[in-house]
Amino acid sequence: MSNVLVIKAHPLTKDESQSVAVLDTFLTEYEAKNPSDVIEVVDLYDTNLPEIDKDILLGWRALQAGADFTSLSATQQEKIATFNSFTEQFLAADKIVIANGMWNLNIPTRLKAWFDTVNVAGKTFKYTAEGPVGLVENKKALHIQSSGGVYGGEDFSSSYIKHILAFIGVTDFEAIYIEGADYNPDDREAIMAAAKDAAKQLADSF
Repeated sequence: MSNVLVIKAHPLTKDESQSVAVLDTFLTEYEAKNPSDVIEVVDLYDTNLPEIDKDILLGWRALQAGADFTSLSATQQEKIATFNSFTEQFLAADKIVIANGMWNLNIPTRLKAWFDTVNVAGKTFKYTAEGPVGLVENKKALHIQSSGGVYGGEDFSSSYIKHILAFIGVTDFEAIYIEGADYNPDDREAIMAAAKDAAKQLADSF
């Protein structure tokens, strides 16, 4: 049995978003193939996801200086505890699935905020004399991303996700890129069909 953490980084539904539609196809097929796995879906647009802000930064600084957690303000305690819960949720997962659209050549800001909770020194990577080393082992990841143009997975958004996961140690990485439906609207149906076929095939081996 595996724990599968699904990060839905798009505010729209499967009927309105290409990436969410392909995610839905993948999950339907995956659940059918792996009925005993535990799948947890986190909708970043319907979740209390704290961003690193003044409260968190000053709270961390106080904790590093030796302060007790209970000495922090109620707001700092709440934000840091919530931040840490996302880190622990990620660490408890065996498989990670991330679905997003590419907006202005980058990932959605809420997805960046989520990555901040999983890219944590001392928990998912550490500093050494030879440089940073990832601490995450035995996880695999799938990235599903839609974009209006064609980039071959070499855009800033997909590159960031692949490299930040590798940075913390997740190198068993698969991707489905849904590209060009806006650039070639006449090919939209064929592009989506190919992406859904790829999702079904990956569901068999992921």
